[in-house]
Amino acid sequence: MVNARTNPIQEEEKKVMARNYRKEYDNYHKKPAQRKRRGARVQAARDMKKAGRHKKGMDVHHKDGNPRNNSLSNLKMSNKKPNRSVSPGRPRKKRVKK
Repeated sequence: MVNARTNPIQEEEKKVMARNYRKEYDNYHKKPAQRKRRGARVQAARDMKKAGRHKKGMDVHHKDGNPRNNSLSNLKMSNKKPNRSVSPGRPRKKRVKK
C-alpha cells in the first residue's frame, strides 16, 4: 500500500536539490581550460601510483595549488574532505598546534 500523504517540505527539497548535469557540463566541464586541468589531475594520480606513493581512498594534493604542476616534489597524498575544500590556486592554511 502506498502512503498517500507526502511531506511538503521533502517535496520542496527534492525540487531545490535537482541538478541539471547537461547544463553543468556545457557551462563548465566542457571548456578546454577545464579539460586540461582535469587531465592534469588524472595524470598526477597516475604519477603517484607509478612512484608507489598512492594510498587507496585518498586524493592527490598539489602543494602549490596549480593542478598543471605535476612534479613529484609538488604532490602529496591527502584526505578527500580537506583536499576538496581548498580553492585551486590558494595553498591550504597550516594548522598551529597548541
